[in-house]
Amino acid sequence: MMAAETAPLLLSGGVDQRPRHVAIIMDGNGRWAVERGWPRLVGHRRGAERVKQIVRACPDLGVNWLTIYAFSTENWKRTTEEVLGLMKIFRRYIQYEAEGMAAEGVRLRFIGERSRLDGKLQALMSSIEARTAGNSRLNLTVAINYGGRDELTRASARLAQKIARGEIENPTEADLTACLDTAGHPDPDLVIRTSGETRTSNFLPWQAAYAEYEFTPTLWPDFTPDHLARILDRFGLRDRRFGGV
Repeated sequence: MMAAETAPLLLSGGVDQRPRHVAIIMDGNGRWAVERGWPRLVGHRRGAERVKQIVRACPDLGVNWLTIYAFSTENWKRTTEEVLGLMKIFRRYIQYEAEGMAAEGVRLRFIGERSRLDGKLQALMSSIEARTAGNSRLNLTVAINYGGRDELTRASARLAQKIARGEIENPTEADLTACLDTAGHPDPDLVIRTSGETRTSNFLPWQAAYAEYEFTPTLWPDFTPDHLARILDRFGLRDRRFGGV
């Protein structure tokens, strides 16, 4: 049973103000390990374990969509050892969690430019997407080799092709949105970044235009479902006017 502090927060009128879609920049894995005198990859492995806990907690916390930032287009600048280690962690996570996610009603999808990824990893990604396509208890989206500017560049190219083919005459925001990696996904209501950094790091710039942000000093391997629940409670106190009065 969840602790009392994780129960949905109801505002006046009994309206549950919890976010439907939460996006998380999972930062601080390497720092967590270094602070303990361990290799950075130990922190990444611990971070993968934390993902499993957060994924399992989301449905009970009222979160229907969860998007996590696993590997950015800029992360290729890290050492070869760390990059290869991260890719191995991704492969193992997909292989060993596929059965559990399917059984728990999680639909898993990936966003980002896949062509640079290892062929075996690409095949695993496509396989688990197909296997969990009918699930709806939680929509989990993992951003791998993702960068918001890269996504917008690729989306613009797709839109230009549609215009050239005569499929679209006067392009709108909706037309560009339909060309994004996240086509068909709701925009995030809340973006959380762990580790104390206060930048968005090229994560969902189009989709998160009206999202609320929460920056927490907690490093990702220490970020528990209780941390998430408290942030969701604070979200419920925010007055979201979307440009209105």
